[in-house]
Amino acid sequence: MLPPLKSLPVFETVARLNSFSLAANELNVSQSAISHQIKILENHLGESLFYRQGRHLELTKEGRHYLDVISHSLLQIAQATNKIKGEQTTHIRLAVYSSFAVYWLIPRLPELKRQHPNLELSIEMSDGSPDLSDRTADFFITVEKEKRGFLFESLYEEELFPVCSHTYLEIIKSRLNATTDKELANKLNTIPSPLAQFSLITSYSIYDRHLEDWKHWFKNLKQPFPVSTQFHRFSHLMLAYEAAKHSLGIALVNDYMMNEITDEAALLKLPCSAFKTGDNFYLAYKESRKNEEGIQYLKKWLCEEAKALP
Repeated sequence: MLPPLKSLPVFETVARLNSFSLAANELNVSQSAISHQIKILENHLGESLFYRQGRHLELTKEGRHYLDVISHSLLQIAQATNKIKGEQTTHIRLAVYSSFAVYWLIPRLPELKRQHPNLELSIEMSDGSPDLSDRTADFFITVEKEKRGFLFESLYEEELFPVCSHTYLEIIKSRLNATTDKELANKLNTIPSPLAQFSLITSYSIYDRHLEDWKHWFKNLKQPFPVSTQFHRFSHLMLAYEAAKHSLGIALVNDYMMNEITDEAALLKLPCSAFKTGDNFYLAYKESRKNEEGIQYLKKWLCEEAKALP
């Protein structure tokens, strides 16, 4: 037996926006009309779809499951309708880590638009791993690799290496008395590492702890961690990157942050050791949606662009 069909897009909108009032604004109806349609649907299903505590709204377990099932069906109906009407625009919501979005993805979006002018992309930035759900997005870049009903495709294996600004590089050369690139490389790769005498920039976001990134770097060199080194602490890799750009010291960043499309690189890789963090980035999308044109276009384009990553 079909549910009350008028209630389904109302439920999807409330769940996506996590708000009755915002859903009312988007659908251009009153908030009482939204509440009425949700009540009709809940009565039909015999289950509560939301927890309501004051202004706080949250999907129940049954609500999350129902949303995962019906949101794809509503999308297919919308796409079929647009195709019949001759409106070929495809809208895809992409959830991606903030640093990946800012430094790698956004500079490349004009090329995506050139290749696929009818593909409209909405970017959902995330500090942590995004929830793999239709409520969050249609397509994901994530370090997760397991969830029932999803397909995963390897994109990039993360590696961290020391970088600094052009200005700070001159400070390093002067302090180490290195006049050529070869001399600099030889001195930076001596044991113990001379990097310990410079200001180092650490970020919290990769290992959920300050200094852990540099501890792994020194451990990779089989060297003790330098306790006397001056560290500048930041919560996120993006902030560490920006601090290095402004010559605060040496930071550990990854390949995709060094793949900006610019005339001149803001930061320079130092000629010394790198290490793998153990994180692998994957493309993820629902198996039931693998044949959709928008999903296929985006997957193919991301994979082609990622080939430039080491």
